[in-house]
Amino acid sequence: MHGALLKVFELKTFVLFLATAVSEIVGCYLPYLWLKQGQSIWLLVPAAGSLALFAWLLTLHPSAAGRTYAAYGGVYIFVAVLWLWAIEGIRPTAWDVTGSLVALAGMAIIMFGPRHA
Repeated sequence: MHGALLKVFELKTFVLFLATAVSEIVGCYLPYLWLKQGQSIWLLVPAAGSLALFAWLLTLHPSAAGRTYAAYGGVYIFVAVLWLWAIEGIRPTAWDVTGSLVALAGMAIIMFGPRHA
């Protein structure tokens, strides 16, 4: 791929990973609210929808499934730490931030590194 086209591909991939991570976290957080915080069992309905969306979003990536899942893990870690801060109100530590950045670097290496045919 050429420079500008590669940048668009990278941005689209990252945004798709972000949406995938949010849908997975929501799908897991809602049952957590029911089980651990006594909220309504009806939270399982949107949780199931969110997890179905998560699975569908993973299929939209053009890379092989194993590579997609491996790289997705890095974005998931990053989004989970943002969730910790934005939703749970717990400020990430320097170690949380550093670990997230290392995970994102791993994602970038896996997804955007040179490929041989």
